[in-house]
Amino acid sequence: MEKTDVLVIGGSAAGVVAATSGKGSYPEKEFMVIRKQSPALVPCGIPYIFGSLKSIDKNIMSDSVLTNADIKLDIGEVVSLDKENKTCKTAAGLEIGWEKLVLATGSSPIVPQWLKGADQENVFTISKEKNYLENLQRSLPGFQKVVVIGGGFIGVEIADEINKLGKEVTVIEILPHVLGLAFDEEIAVKAQEVLISRGVKVKTGAGVKEILGADKVSGVLLNNGEEIEADAVILSMGYHPNTELAQKAGLSVNRLGAIRVDEYMRTPDDPSIFAVGDCAEKRHFITRKVNNVMLASTAGAEARTAGMNLYQLSSVKAFLGTIAIFSTAFGDRGFGAAGITEREALREGFDVITGAFEGIDRHPGTQPNTHKQFVKLIAARECGLILGGEVAGGAGTGELINLIGLAIQNKMNICSILSSQIGTHPLLTAPPTAYPFIKAAEAVSRKFCQR
Repeated sequence: MEKTDVLVIGGSAAGVVAATSGKGSYPEKEFMVIRKQSPALVPCGIPYIFGSLKSIDKNIMSDSVLTNADIKLDIGEVVSLDKENKTCKTAAGLEIGWEKLVLATGSSPIVPQWLKGADQENVFTISKEKNYLENLQRSLPGFQKVVVIGGGFIGVEIADEINKLGKEVTVIEILPHVLGLAFDEEIAVKAQEVLISRGVKVKTGAGVKEILGADKVSGVLLNNGEEIEADAVILSMGYHPNTELAQKAGLSVNRLGAIRVDEYMRTPDDPSIFAVGDCAEKRHFITRKVNNVMLASTAGAEARTAGMNLYQLSSVKAFLGTIAIFSTAFGDRGFGAAGITEREALREGFDVITGAFEGIDRHPGTQPNTHKQFVKLIAARECGLILGGEVAGGAGTGELINLIGLAIQNKMNICSILSSQIGTHPLLTAPPTAYPFIKAAEAVSRKFCQR
């Protein structure tokens, strides 16, 4: 039997960060990562292998981050856990003993059982496995009409990338707009308009009833009776946590099927076992409700928390809930969201005020590659605490929404934003006289002062 101090099962973003953070916190301990896939893919880069990268091999996670940190990597599939004896077994018969265990087993695409025709030829999911995606990539030249079911982030990114190949791509989304769960209507509309302007067809407000065809896809039937021709269908209907291994070992899961954890990412059934990433339970930072947000950025924060608390707990190194910081881009247009939307805030019963401002992301506006930058903030009416934010702009959108997420996590209010110091430069940022984040805070402040 092989032994290690800390065993991490799963080698994607969460597993890698848990191992490296843990090794950094406890350098005297031995760490081992075991994962099924060889090589492992960069999860967020998967949509871009089809159009921008044109190769899966350009989207491979380097193993050197582990080996350079003196962390052992083994390729194999763990098939059973014995939490009483702190051992596990692999499909190849290897037995591994551990002091601490981190489960980072990820998630798999959802294929709804109710969806008739989902088992036909040329129906695909966005798997995270290299061989599966290579098969999809090899098949794409034979398709002209592709339907993507699901207008969330992965669905629209896949649609935009396949559209670059000259295919006729249609996105089907049951909500009124694509990205409708992450954004309020004014931002979702902007994103949808950009997607359409790039040649992607969008059908919203209607779900899919059936995938048509006799063994091979011929189209999809919507629940409003409309039929759309298709040579291939890509299901982008969400992911479910991979928790079979944990459940067999007697670890409890929540109503969404994720492994239950505390704020240190420990499982309540066994404090020597941690769970991070898509397989682990999530609570929203604002609402405190259990949700199924699956983001590599959230996984990284959870994994750092687990790594730092493996052998000694720190109350200031706890994970207090996902802020759900989303971002995406189509061409040179970026869209981001953090915290809670206005729509969700009202549904949950928060009394909120909002403010928005549209400016530019460079200055003066005659600078090359200047884009409009729209910022919306959602704040609590009683105290001005920032609960959420949304951005539509250029390439700087990703970092700006990260800044807003940091403000939410640190419980900043509108007044603290208005007194914040920012650095600006004509080639890099919006002007200091009309910085959209600050101006949106001013718009909230005016309403706040009128209480």
